[in-house]
Amino acid sequence: MKIFNTAIPEVLLIKPKVLTDSRGFFFEHWHRNRYQEVGLPKEFAQDNISFSKEKVLRGLHFQHPNDQGKLISVLAGEIFDVAVDIRPNSPNFKQWVGFSLSSENHHQLWIPKGFAHGFLVMSSSALVSYKSTDFYNPQNELTLLWNDPELNIEWPAHNPELSEKDLRGISISEIDQLKLPKM
Repeated sequence: MKIFNTAIPEVLLIKPKVLTDSRGFFFEHWHRNRYQEVGLPKEFAQDNISFSKEKVLRGLHFQHPNDQGKLISVLAGEIFDVAVDIRPNSPNFKQWVGFSLSSENHHQLWIPKGFAHGFLVMSSSALVSYKSTDFYNPQNELTLLWNDPELNIEWPAHNPELSEKDLRGISISEIDQLKLPKM
């Protein structure tokens, strides 16, 4: 596998080694020792699968106080995956990175604790898998506004379909009021 640092050093783009032949392909989706060597946690608390149709935008989600690190993969389809640094005293606070993850390129994105996460489905549908370092707690889930002008995320589609919860996200300027842990 190859690991690439992104514009936000803690967020990693992972390109697994894919073996292909006339029958199809094979790659290691998760290997505890290899991933731990590059800084990912040894243990994850929960695995999740999400299915969405084209132009659905999910996010930008985060939990507080039980922050989650996430390892994102796409099993079918393609998404534009985004991580936003929400750590108030980070040198990258309010910065975002976005990558195309698909079942064709097999890329994964490691998003550590202290980041909001969201994705936009670019194909007719997408099946997304993500490993989380802490359990999902609906009482602690918060949503950062997907189209906050201060973030200026360059989503590759206009007028996405969002849930009511995601439409009512908070702005990045409200993050300080949450008293998130300092890095």
